[in-house]
Amino acid sequence: KARDFYRRRQWTVKSEMLGFFDRLAYSHAQELAGQLMAAYLAEEVDEVQLMYNEFRSVAVQRVTREQLLPIEPGTGAAATTDYLYEPGPDAILASLLPRHVTTQVFRALMESVAGEYGARMTAMEAATKNAKEMIDVLTIQYNKARQERITKELLDIVGGAEALRQAVEA
Repeated sequence: KARDFYRRRQWTVKSEMLGFFDRLAYSHAQELAGQLMAAYLAEEVDEVQLMYNEFRSVAVQRVTREQLLPIEPGTGAAATTDYLYEPGPDAILASLLPRHVTTQVFRALMESVAGEYGARMTAMEAATKNAKEMIDVLTIQYNKARQERITKELLDIVGGAEALRQAVEA
C-alpha cells in the first residue's frame, strides 16, 4: 500500500520488499537497515525518515514520522560530559550505530505489524458482533413467521371442526 501511495504521487521508489510482514523477522530489519545506511553513507540521500503506524492500542494506531539518519547529537550536561572510552569513541560508534539503526527499523516494523493485527482484530470483533445481532433479528423474524403459520393452521382446523359440527347438527 505504501509503495502504491508514493508511486501515485510520482515519488521514486528505489527498492521494495514485499510480503515480509507475513513472517517478520529481525533479519528483514537488518537487510532494510543495511540498505538505508548504505544509501545514506553513499550520499544518495540526505536523510532517512521512518514512517510507520505507531501502535497505541488495539483500536488506535497513529501514523508517525521519525528521523532515523542523520542522528542528531544530544544536548545538555549529559551530552557534553567527557569520558574515556576503550576502544575509542569512533570504534564504539561504528559498532553501535548499525545496531541502533537496525533496532529502530525493527521497532517500527513491529509496531506497524501490531497495529495491523490490532485493526484486523477490531474489525473481526465488530463483524462478529454484527453477525450475532443479525442472527438474533433473523431468529425473531423466523419465530414470528412460524408462530403465524401455526396460528393460521389452528384457525383452519378449528374452523373446519366448527363447520363439521354445524353440518352434523343440521
